[in-house]
Amino acid sequence: MQRAKQLVIIFAAAFVLATGFIANVSAQSMKIGFIKDDEIKKTYKAWLRAQEQWEIERKAWDTEAQTKSDELTTMLEEYEKQRLILSDDKKREREAALRAKKDALDAYTQQIYGPNGTAEMKQNELLSPLLANINKAIEQVAIDDGYDIIFTSMSGLGYIKPTFDVTAKVLEYLDKLDQ
Repeated sequence: MQRAKQLVIIFAAAFVLATGFIANVSAQSMKIGFIKDDEIKKTYKAWLRAQEQWEIERKAWDTEAQTKSDELTTMLEEYEKQRLILSDDKKREREAALRAKKDALDAYTQQIYGPNGTAEMKQNELLSPLLANINKAIEQVAIDDGYDIIFTSMSGLGYIKPTFDVTAKVLEYLDKLDQ
C-alpha cells in the first residue's frame, strides 16, 4: 500500500512538472513541498481529540451489538436445550422470537455500520472540519512561503498554484472541437 502511494506521488509529480512546462514555467523555478499525513494525524491535537471521541462512540456501539448478540446466543441455547420437550406451538413461538431477535441485531448492525450509517456520519461529523482546516493550513503555508505545489502522502496533491490551472484552455479547445 505504501509503495502504491509513492507511485501515485511520483506520477503526480511528473504530471505537474509536465503541466508546468505547458504553463510556460520551467521545472527548475518551481517550489515544491511535501506533507506527511501520518505525522499530522499523530500530532494535530484536534485530530487526536476526534480520534478519542470516535473510539468512545465505537466502543459504545460495539458493546450494544455484543449485548444484543449475547442475548440472541442465550435465547438460542435455551431453545436448543428445551426444543425436544416443547410443543409445536411453543417451538414456532420461540423460533419466531429468535428470528425477531436476530433481525433486530442485523438491523442495529446495519444502522450503525452500514452505508450512510451512524458510524459513517459520526466520522464525517468529526473529521470534515478538521480536513477543511488542514487544507486551509496547506494552502496558507503554500501562499505564505511561495510554494507552487505541495504533495501529501495520502491523497497525492494538497495544493497547486492556481496559475497552473489550464482547465479554461482545455474547455476552450473542446468548444472548438464541437463546432
